[in-house]
Order: sequence, then C-alpha cells, then structure tokens
Amino acid sequence: MATAESSQSESVRVDFFDPDVNECPYPAYQRLRDDAPVWRDPATGQYLITRYVDVRAILLDKTGRFSNQRPSGATRRGLLLPDDPKSVEAEDELADRAEQLYEEKGFLPEPNLDALDEPGHMQRRRLFDHVFRPAAVKELDPLIGELAHKLIDAFVEDGRCEWVSQFAVPLPLMVIGRVVGVPDEELPYIKRWTDAIVARISLTQSGEELLSMVELDIEMQHYFCRHFDQLRKSPNDTFLSTLVNTDITELGRPMTDQELFAEMGADLFVGGAETTTNALSHGVMLLIEHPEVWQAVKADPENMVPRFAEEVLRLEAPVQSLRRVATVDIELHGVTIPAGALINLRYGAANRDERAFECPESINLERKNPRSHLAFGTGAHVCLGAPLARRELYLSFHALVDRVDELRFIDGVSTFEHPVNYSLRGLKQLQVEFSTTLAV
Repeated sequence: MATAESSQSESVRVDFFDPDVNECPYPAYQRLRDDAPVWRDPATGQYLITRYVDVRAILLDKTGRFSNQRPSGATRRGLLLPDDPKSVEAEDELADRAEQLYEEKGFLPEPNLDALDEPGHMQRRRLFDHVFRPAAVKELDPLIGELAHKLIDAFVEDGRCEWVSQFAVPLPLMVIGRVVGVPDEELPYIKRWTDAIVARISLTQSGEELLSMVELDIEMQHYFCRHFDQLRKSPNDTFLSTLVNTDITELGRPMTDQELFAEMGADLFVGGAETTTNALSHGVMLLIEHPEVWQAVKADPENMVPRFAEEVLRLEAPVQSLRRVATVDIELHGVTIPAGALINLRYGAANRDERAFECPESINLERKNPRSHLAFGTGAHVCLGAPLARRELYLSFHALVDRVDELRFIDGVSTFEHPVNYSLRGLKQLQVEFSTTLAV
C-alpha cells in the first residue's frame, strides 16, 4: 500500500535542476502547493514545504522541532541521488577530502548565524542586530544615494547598459564593503570568493569543482584573518572593527577568527550583497515588462518605490529557499518527515500562494500588508540585513526614476537567463536601453 509520501511524490514530478524549470519554477510551485504541499525531492532527499501558512509556521515555531543546526548526516551536498549507497559513499569521500584541505591550508568552517540554534544564535546575533537596526541603517542613506547616482551617471549618456554588471552587482557590494571596511579596489577579490559560495549553494558542482571552491574559501579565510588581526591592533569606526573587538556578553569574549569568518562570506557578502543584486536585477526587468507600473512609480516615487520594492521581493524572492532539520518525526499534510531529515522552506513558492495573496502573480502597488511576504524569512532568524537591503532597493529605484524617463529591453540581446541554483534566484545579465530628457 502506497504511503502518503510516496503517493504525493509520484503524483508530482519536478526536477528543479532542469534548466526550463529553473528559468520559471512557478508552475512547479503551484503543482506542489496544490497536490503535494510536503514533497520529498528525489534529487536531494529534502522535504519541500511550499504553502505560505506552513513555511511561516515553521519559521515561527519555538518547540524545538525544527533545528537550524546541520547533523553530520546532512552535510552532503545532494549532488547525487541520496538513496544510492554508492552516491553516499562518494559524497562522504568528497567531504573527507574537503575537510583535509581546510585542516591543511586553513581552518574548518564554523556555522554561521543561519546554522545556529539558541542560545548560541542570539548570543552572536545581538552584535549584528545593533549595527543593522533600522535607525542605524538609515544613516547610510547619503552613501547609498550617492553611489546609486554615481553608477547611473557613468552610463546614462550612453543610453544603454548591462544593468546587472554595471549597477546591480557593484551597488550593494560597494555599500557592504564600506560598512565592513573593505577598500573598493579589493572588492573584485570578494566577488570572486562569494561567487564560489553561490556556486556551492547551487548544488550543481562536480566533486572537483567543489574542491576548487574550498580552495577559494581558504583564500578568503586568510584575507579576512589578516584584517581581523589588524583591527585588534588598531580598531576603527567600521562595523567589522566593532564585531572583532566587542565581547559576546554571555561568553565574556569577542568572536574568534573562525566565528567571525563564518559571518563574512555567507551572511555579510552573500546575504548582504548577492541577494540585493538579484532583487535589483529583477526589479528593472519587472519595470520594463509592466510599463503601467513604471509610470505609477515614476509619478509618485516617494510612495510607490517602497511598495514596488516589496512586490519585487515577493514575486522574485532572491533567496528561494532555506533549510531546517527535523529533530523529531513530524506529521504534516499526511506526510511523515523523519527525524534528521532536511526540510526545504520554499520562500519562492510561499510568496506566490493564492491562499495568502490575492492575485499573487500580479504586481499590486496597493496590496495590503506589503511586507507580509517571506523573502527575508520571519521570526528569530529573519534576515539580519533586511533593513539595509530595503534601503538599497528604495534608493536605487528612486535614483533610476530620477535619471531615466523610459526603459526598454535591447531587442535580441537580453537572454533573461538564470543560473541553475537550488536556493538562489538571479539574472545572469540584463541589457537595457533608456531615454532621458533630464539634465545629468
């Protein structure tokens, strides 16, 4: 007799590594929400949760049933079928080789905030919450606005640009670089290293490619450890200096190099730059696809830019999913999620759930509770950089409507392709042209 899990898995067949599905996963999300709201992905072994109410409930759960910590059996990358013993053996061997590389050339990675449970999570996070509180982030408005206008001014007279590389990538990278204290000329190195982190998250890398990514991660370890040492000797007014030199109250000590580094790549530069890049890219794509939205935003940017930004985050969630681990057997929608299983909270599906949002496929600048989406998660692990990301989006789109009258795709040039990635969603490039009658 078929179990609820097996019947659901058989009724809906989805391959999120299929390029066509990756390009537009939303029909697949609809099928999962309707027919298999708890679905075990045969390619990764993860249990995908796709309905808004379920994703939100798990994020807010305080019973301890959903852990952020990864048990040893959950460290495999999911590159091969998890039920195949040969695959498990191959991935265990790969993990051993990666661990050896870290021990020989650097240090074993510590978990970042997203992979910590209480009390360790909140002990460390309080340092970040203080710096990224909305009032403090708003003090960055002059810097963000200046950078946004400077980047646009660099190409506005050309009447065209490749929006991703000329604006969406450098703007958030430069902002977080200033906050942390990384000179602009060193940001290309950071981008190279964070691209490696994004590649690992994609779950598409071969074994040898993953080992190459480990080598890049070790390069990044050495780079930041030099900065940590310098800031201990000569503190300054940067955010990174505050992190390096401030005690965690409960522990009576500052963070170690390993703990500090855990936050540099995944949380600050991927979480603080890469995801904003993706939202900035999709935002311009949506503005061109919906000229009536462009006109509404341009006519009243003070009110409509923030609303538009929230719709971008909802419709094209830069982080499509994050994971939890079941600490006990969990029954949900007739499916048993066994203790130790990886749970994949699919933000991209939840944000288009018609049970939670009226006409979820449409941009609605008058939507009630525009921030109710889950693009930043919610609860104790809500994205610590959400206030900064919002200011970057608001001020960037505001600068765009200040400088540009009309936006168009360049015919035959833009491909609108998304790199295959199991967890993130971003455009490879976006070729646009524009006209302006405004003085620069």
